[in-house]
Amino acid sequence: MSDRPFPGRRSVLRGSLAASAALTLPVGLGAAPAFARSGRPEAGWGVQAGDVTTDSGLVWVRADRPARMIVETSATESFRAPRRWQGPLLGAGTDFTGTTRLHGLPSGEQIHYRVLLADPDDPRRTGEPVTGTFRTVSRRRRDGVRFLWSGDLAGQGWGINPDRGGYRIYDAMAKLDPEFFLCSGDNIYADGPIAATQALPDGGTWRNVTTEEKAKVAETLAEFRGNFRYNLLDANLRRFNAQVPSVIQWDDHEVRNNWYPGEVIATTDTRYTEKSVDVLAARARRAFGEYFPISTLRQGAKEGRVHRVLRQGPLLDVFVLDMRTYRNANSPDDQTVDPQGIMGREQLEWLKRELSRSRAVWKVIAADMPIGLVVPDTTEGRPNFEAVAQGDPGAPLGRELQIAELLRFVKHRRITGTVWLTADVHHTSAQHYQPSRAAFTDFEPFWEFVSGPLNAGAFPASALDGTFGPERVFVKAPTASNVSPAGGYQFFGEVDIDGDSGELTVRLREQDGTVLFTRSLRPGLVGQ
Repeated sequence: MSDRPFPGRRSVLRGSLAASAALTLPVGLGAAPAFARSGRPEAGWGVQAGDVTTDSGLVWVRADRPARMIVETSATESFRAPRRWQGPLLGAGTDFTGTTRLHGLPSGEQIHYRVLLADPDDPRRTGEPVTGTFRTVSRRRRDGVRFLWSGDLAGQGWGINPDRGGYRIYDAMAKLDPEFFLCSGDNIYADGPIAATQALPDGGTWRNVTTEEKAKVAETLAEFRGNFRYNLLDANLRRFNAQVPSVIQWDDHEVRNNWYPGEVIATTDTRYTEKSVDVLAARARRAFGEYFPISTLRQGAKEGRVHRVLRQGPLLDVFVLDMRTYRNANSPDDQTVDPQGIMGREQLEWLKRELSRSRAVWKVIAADMPIGLVVPDTTEGRPNFEAVAQGDPGAPLGRELQIAELLRFVKHRRITGTVWLTADVHHTSAQHYQPSRAAFTDFEPFWEFVSGPLNAGAFPASALDGTFGPERVFVKAPTASNVSPAGGYQFFGEVDIDGDSGELTVRLREQDGTVLFTRSLRPGLVGQ
């Protein structure tokens, strides 16, 4: 299927978005925004929208001081007769961030919004409004769906480089005008300090924007918050956030490399004074919930969850997994009984239940880790495994048992249209899973597509595990480890569902938008 023409529904907006952003954003990339405390509240970190549905969406902002969040929406940029939404009071308890839920919106329509921050003691004193836009999910099949996905931002010490124009990949993604962006995890590298410079293999120097919170591994709540703020110093990302709503999940680097519940950091890792990973994860989760608009996480609350299903009209449901919070400990992963697995029993039953309820043509399973790619964990110097596969091509063992149960369920319930998307491994590839090649055969064929990183070190392709019969149909990866973004190998993926035929097309793209690989799938088939 050829690329359908971009509707350009945001093209008119970009000039005004950029203009309003320029009024409120940091003057330079080299330091955090500096605000005059005697003035009005300002929103120098931009705006974000997330978890958009047919009639609702979440809008996020961060203030420079205590402020009342106010959101106005309109069908046009003129904001004639806007609808006003009273948001929360932003204070130190949430690091001056806040999210307002907009509801009762028209389906399949462009929503223009602007966020005002008011002085809590004088509501008439408001800062300069910051504008954004998103399109609500259409109930009409013929409108189709286009979205992007990737992951892994500011990893391995490769941060915002103003010499290269910062995170340029976001401008390439914005040009494709997607309905939303799915970030598959590693939104930050809390365990990856950012130094002012890094040496490049050709003798050159990579220069980073630096901040105090990124000078060491994150341990305190303030340091985790600072990691999320760091990425918002990039103008490309802020522009993208104002134009494209997000669907956010997390993985390990929001806390620490390869972490799992109950882990205790070795005494030999002197970077950490706090050795309980559960303590670090609680702080990271709080900051994560403060800095992204996620419908199942409430700011400042201990309850809530990352896994959720987002219904995107008759063509698409997105099942966002959390393969981090409920997993068992990383190990050789060769046990013959494993009820907890990588998702936990409760999440697995939730996923099975929601898949069986879905009436969407396509069911995208957004996994923060791959299924058949071997991801070792040498954090503590032991031959453990981090994802699902452990390199044994025989019958399912360890966490593979849970995936086998899920795949068997999908087959026997005759659930069609499942496609797996992930990031994590810092290269891009397409794997087709086929029972005729597999040790475990009680499933229907399916595809798994991998993309990323957005701005991080790139790594060689992971080994395949034959348990579920994967065949790597396409891969692009370096032969060396930790190739900088200056060396290329930065990727994102696109999913385009045609409203007329229902056909789903996946395109794997490089950081400038160049298409590397295309695969189209037909709707309604049991396995393909």
